[in-house]
Amino acid sequence: MAEDAGMIAAARTSEEEKAREREADPSDEIEEGEIEDADADSDADAARRGGAQPHPLENSWTFWFDNPSAKSKQAAWGSSLRPIHTFATVEDFWSLYNNIHHPSKLIMGADFHCFKYKIEPKWEDPICSNGGKWTISCVRGKADQLWLYTLLAMIGEQFEYGDEICGAVVSVRAKQERIALWTKNAANEEAQISIGRQWKELLDYNDTIGFIFHEDAKKDKVPKNRYTV
Repeated sequence: MAEDAGMIAAARTSEEEKAREREADPSDEIEEGEIEDADADSDADAARRGGAQPHPLENSWTFWFDNPSAKSKQAAWGSSLRPIHTFATVEDFWSLYNNIHHPSKLIMGADFHCFKYKIEPKWEDPICSNGGKWTISCVRGKADQLWLYTLLAMIGEQFEYGDEICGAVVSVRAKQERIALWTKNAANEEAQISIGRQWKELLDYNDTIGFIFHEDAKKDKVPKNRYTV
C-alpha cells in the first residue's frame, strides 16, 4: 500500500488547485450532498479510457450523508442517514470526492461520514458498539483541508493500528466544524493513543484532542475524555 498511499498524498496539491478553480466558477454548484451528473468527466473515466489500471485500496469505503433537512424530533436517530457511494480504488475516491460538496459548502447541521464498507456510522453497529472516537474542532469554513487529509490518511492505511479504525465523520454546526475518527475497541488504550498521536501529526494539529467512549456518550450528555494527546 506504500505506492497507493504515496499517490494519494501526492495528489493533495492538485486537489487544492481544483478546489480553488471550482470556487471561482459558480456554475459548478450542486445540490446539498448530491453527486454531479454521472456523465461528467472524472478521473476514473479518464483512467479507463486511457487503459490505465486502477489502484485498489486495501479496504472498500462508503460515503454517507446525514441531511439535516430530513431530520425531525419524532424521527428515530439515523433515519435521515443514507449511503451515497462505495469506492475501492484511488481513482474512484477522487471521482467521488471531486463531485460532492466539501464541509465548507454544507449547510448547518449536516454530517458527512466515510466508513469501511459494511460498517454503519452508528453506535449500534456491532463493530462500533465497543468503540469510541477522537475529535478535532475548528472554526466554520476551516475543516476542508483537515477532512481531506484525514480521508487520505485513513484510506491510504497510514495508521499503525489501521485495523482499529471504523471511519471518520465531519459535522457542520453553528459555531464550529468537528471531525471525529471512530475506532473499534475503546479499551485498547495503546491503539487509541497511537491513533490519536498519528492523526495529530498527519494533520499538523497542535491543540490537545480527546477520546470519548461511545458507552459514556450514551449515558452522559457531556461525557468526559478517557484519553488525551
